[in-house]
Amino acid sequence: MIADLVRLAFAVQSRPTNPPSSALKETAAAITDHLARGGGAVLESGGAIVGVVLWAEEDGALYIGRLSVDPEQRRQGIARALMDEAEREARRRGLTRMTLGVRLELEENRRLFRSCGFEDVVLKSHEGFSEPTWVLMARRLT
Repeated sequence: MIADLVRLAFAVQSRPTNPPSSALKETAAAITDHLARGGGAVLESGGAIVGVVLWAEEDGALYIGRLSVDPEQRRQGIARALMDEAEREARRRGLTRMTLGVRLELEENRRLFRSCGFEDVVLKSHEGFSEPTWVLMARRLT
């Protein structure tokens, strides 16, 4: 069910990305494994999962991944609520930073993360690409 939401949310991005997101091939087994190794949170409404975020400790920070909101439920604060939960998790773990990666093409996603206090750290390229395709963003927790 969570994997279905992730695939749906990433399939209806504002524009296609190159290379296509690996989230489009997300499986229940991979989600289960990620939750066991790192963790995450879901947000439910009316008995249905409407949002999910996964996380894992990476390089002394809480790395945020697969932030997904049901396309019919967007613009209702679900993404921000999930990011707030990720921040609580980082603080519970005693971490002082949160990080995430976002595609350069998805400027509205970058705006959302900037509004949550994240800043661009370094441009990165997917394997096989000579130009940057994504940016690592970080937020210091004080």
